Amino acid sequence: MDKNCGALRREMTVGEVAERSGVAVSTLHFYESKGLIRSWRTGGNQRRYGRDVLRRVGIIKVAQSTGIPLAEIRAALDTLPNGRTPNAKDWARLSARWREDLDQRIRQLTRLRDRLEGCIGCGCLSMDSCPLRNPGDKAAEKGSGPHYLNVGH
Repeated sequence: MDKNCGALRREMTVGEVAERSGVAVSTLHFYESKGLIRSWRTGGNQRRYGRDVLRRVGIIKVAQSTGIPLAEIRAALDTLPNGRTPNAKDWARLSARWREDLDQRIRQLTRLRDRLEGCIGCGCLSMDSCPLRNPGDKAAEKGSGPHYLNVGH
């Protein structure tokens, strides 16, 4: 039977991967350029993917939806032997690693939210007492004048 027939076919075009995964072709090309997924080229220079790419794309999308940067996703996927697609055991390990990061970000956002409540009533964002911009008036220790260039510092 022809290897390109129906369910027996083990390779997919970029369009088929896009349709099955719900991810745009341009996104798949981007993922490939970042080393997150792999393809090979046919004699006619067309991309082909193994069916396992669907699981990899799914994992990438789940991780991205939680705010994990692509660089961290790639680093995690790079821990797999020979670039294989994660299995259930791999997923448990990767997701546990990402869970710690998510828990930390949740704690940070909760602290930010709680500090923000103190600023809402003030309205001035006073450089002396703002719990977000200058907690405990730490800038006073540096003397007079501006000490912050970006709000995030």
